[in-house]
Amino acid sequence: MPVDHGVVPEQVVNAGIGLGSHARTLLRRCRSAPAGNYSGVMPSTPSRGSVALVTLGCTRNEVDSEELAGRLSAEGWTLVEDAADADVALVNTCGFVEQAKKDSIDTLLEAADLKESRRTKAVVAVGCLAERYGQTLADELPDADAVLGFDSYRDMSSHLTAILAGERPASHVPSDRRRLLPLSPVDRSAAADAVALPGHGDGEAFVRSRLGGGPWAPLKIASGCDRRCSFCAIPMFRGSFVSRRPTDVLAEARWLGEQGVSELFLVSENSTSYGKDLGDLGLLEKLLPELTAVPGVERVRVSYLQPAEVRPGLLAAMAETPGVMPWYDLSFQHCSETVLRRMRRFGGTEPFLDLIGRVRDRQPLAGVRSNVIVGFPGETEADVDELERFLTQARMDVVGVFGYSDEDGTEAESLGDKLPEHVVLERVERITGLVEELTAQRASERVGERVIVLVEDHDEDDEGVAIGRAEHQGPDVDGVCLVRTADGAVPAVGEFVEGEVVDSVGVDLVVDVR
Repeated sequence: MPVDHGVVPEQVVNAGIGLGSHARTLLRRCRSAPAGNYSGVMPSTPSRGSVALVTLGCTRNEVDSEELAGRLSAEGWTLVEDAADADVALVNTCGFVEQAKKDSIDTLLEAADLKESRRTKAVVAVGCLAERYGQTLADELPDADAVLGFDSYRDMSSHLTAILAGERPASHVPSDRRRLLPLSPVDRSAAADAVALPGHGDGEAFVRSRLGGGPWAPLKIASGCDRRCSFCAIPMFRGSFVSRRPTDVLAEARWLGEQGVSELFLVSENSTSYGKDLGDLGLLEKLLPELTAVPGVERVRVSYLQPAEVRPGLLAAMAETPGVMPWYDLSFQHCSETVLRRMRRFGGTEPFLDLIGRVRDRQPLAGVRSNVIVGFPGETEADVDELERFLTQARMDVVGVFGYSDEDGTEAESLGDKLPEHVVLERVERITGLVEELTAQRASERVGERVIVLVEDHDEDDEGVAIGRAEHQGPDVDGVCLVRTADGAVPAVGEFVEGEVVDSVGVDLVVDVR
């Protein structure tokens, strides 16, 4: 359960994988019609049918969906926004933690309901939940017409054609994807093309269709993870760490720039490992200046940094490269050394505070965010007190608080000293209350700062307010800037505006442009 930004609500407790009764209405959260297709293949005609991609989970899943969209578009499928208007609802599920699994199942059930009253003919599950559970998921959801794993992405068009013709493909058979590639990171790179790796192009010319026209976009730089955190199942279904080649990353970045994207959000399971399988652990530092030089790109933001792997050279490159945002997404998870060792992680209160201090020595106004897990097996009251001390001294801008829950197949699942659910809930509430107070204080301390805001939307309740993000704010879950102008003219989406922070509301900032 390596907690990740933009994945699930900030309070997660034991929920179980069983069918949920409160489905989230996500079927109309498909983004707007494709804004462009990155492919050397022209779509065939006539259309094979229509498909709507429904994406749950993190930004890495968004990239996977856009790769699927590119493949399907190139094969002659018509992409539509609303699942109710599609022949096929293709649901890209999340298998991250129990609440995310429940949301995925509920969404698949909602999609299946469309077959009763709408034009939708088939519902297909893909993504992490499908990869992780395969036939088990198919057994729980007989109304789903197929459950397909990552290996099916290369030929998704043929699968969907067969499904619409009345066939039911065999459900995916899960396996530990860490075993698909060599143990040696450098040897792994040469073998990666033989394995289906979403977001890597699978050894072919990369294909991607944007499913939205916003001014920022995720750009995947790697897949998988080599760390063995005791609570985390992601390496089992995402596989070993594999970097994308810099030439592929840059080619896609240039294409995104041509599509009107001005902020690139670099995503992976562990960005600090980028390049190790290519023989150069300093490759990210070299890649950043090339990405910021891409025409049209004004901002580059790096997500998911493992504190134990953050190198002085990387900190220097992030601080000194113009266009790289002063935003540090540091995966602490806890601060008690006892708890961290049981998690199979490194660090502690003092090393983590030192890392934050080194960031702020270079960039005093940098944004720092993280996530923490409370209620881990064996966690004591003293460990929680230590976490409170760390959070109080760290004064981060955003902290996601998660309650521990067992993940199938992980080492932590078999650990003793499990805490009762009510104790986990109490600790989640305790730490969440502290975090809300601390992050609100941190936001209020920014009053008087000058910020440059990328406008992303307009306030539906106040026509005179634009919504965007300052340099220290990451997308989706890090708070926003509410922008007001002296003359009442609302800046356009995609515009950069400079203003002064005049107030804060929780973690959100009110910015006046004068």
